[in-house]
Amino acid sequence: MKSSIEASLIESYTHPVRDVLWGHIYMTDKFASLTESSLFRRLNRIMQLGPVYLVYPGATHTRASHSIGVYHIGRRLLQNLTERGASAWLTHEGVKSFLAACLLHDLGHFPYTHSLKELSLSSHEALTAAAILKEPLKSLVGEAGADPALTAAIVDKEMASPVSDELLFYRKLLSGALDPDKLDYLNRDARFCGVPYGAQDVDFILSRLYPDKERGADIDSKLIPNVEAVLFSKYLMYRTVYWHRQVRAATAMVKKALITGLVSGDLSCESLYNLDDTSLFSLLSDSERIKTCKNLVEAVREGVIYGTAAEISYEKADLSNPAWKNIRDINKRAQFEEKLAQELRQKGLNISGEDIIIDIPEPVSFETGLFVLDEGRNFSDSSSAFKTETVNAFIETLYTIRIYINQKYNETIKTFLQECSILNKIFNSDL
Repeated sequence: MKSSIEASLIESYTHPVRDVLWGHIYMTDKFASLTESSLFRRLNRIMQLGPVYLVYPGATHTRASHSIGVYHIGRRLLQNLTERGASAWLTHEGVKSFLAACLLHDLGHFPYTHSLKELSLSSHEALTAAAILKEPLKSLVGEAGADPALTAAIVDKEMASPVSDELLFYRKLLSGALDPDKLDYLNRDARFCGVPYGAQDVDFILSRLYPDKERGADIDSKLIPNVEAVLFSKYLMYRTVYWHRQVRAATAMVKKALITGLVSGDLSCESLYNLDDTSLFSLLSDSERIKTCKNLVEAVREGVIYGTAAEISYEKADLSNPAWKNIRDINKRAQFEEKLAQELRQKGLNISGEDIIIDIPEPVSFETGLFVLDEGRNFSDSSSAFKTETVNAFIETLYTIRIYINQKYNETIKTFLQECSILNKIFNSDL
């Protein structure tokens, strides 16, 4: 006989949403109302992968479709875990709050993927939590049977709120090695990009998860190959899709436009909240004083992306040098770009700092925090071939620093490759 918690995950879910990846996704009418709010509708105007469509034309799916997919997997995940005993510490309101958190987790996400990630802005999780706690969403979440405060706290781990076992359990489920977010985006992104790397056996994964009040979900050794597949898929998706050199170039161009506008005062941090893809581009294109902003975003819009002039692998980058701390600072990077332009001008190359972008990847993690029940040890110490050093090698391989130059300097790019010794001089100098 099903518990009342198990029954609550089945009853009243009669509103169908058709999804290209998962087929029919069922919601209650009140959850469907959340997707009809203006705040959620904004996610329909934000492409999940930003500039990836410049390389993979099919990658035009949205944050909204991904969010609905996360809700779907989150509900299936809870159904499986409650059948295995999680209902002992869950509440009806908590279950609804977790589902609301899954559906709304990207509500405060910035447009154009991670162009704004390094800026001094509130995190998208904090923006999501704030939106959930304000009207009209607060009432809509409550009407769906969820607690707005708990929903917000599940999404934003930094939020000051009363900590309970149930809250910690939901946080572990929403963010981890086999979380609904990752299981949706790997499959969805791979499908729309037309690549095979991200496809995961979600049915089998969900069938081999076991609830733990403190750790969230544990696995058994039969699931180790699937965890390895998730880790390797994430690595391949970063290497071939998310951090493709042209994708990073387009992202870096938008990022440079934003930094230029913020430093000049032409833009304010406040003006960058609640934007979608179109309004972000409009804001930068309408820049009155800074032509760099307008030129860069219009070039990205037209698909005229800066070319790769040089690459520096993780192994060759002298990250122990104090100067690297400065160049990793997005707010100081323009100064290094100008110094690089000066060096090139001294060699007879007519180029400005606006035409050069130094792109340094932001930190990326490969979560392996799982406990393998039948082996009685953590995944990193289990019989898996994916030890800590293997995962670290993934990160090192991905971590490529690139120098991009305006495409109008095509011949310059060839010359630049011969002048890479300049980079050591620039990177190891003080500002």
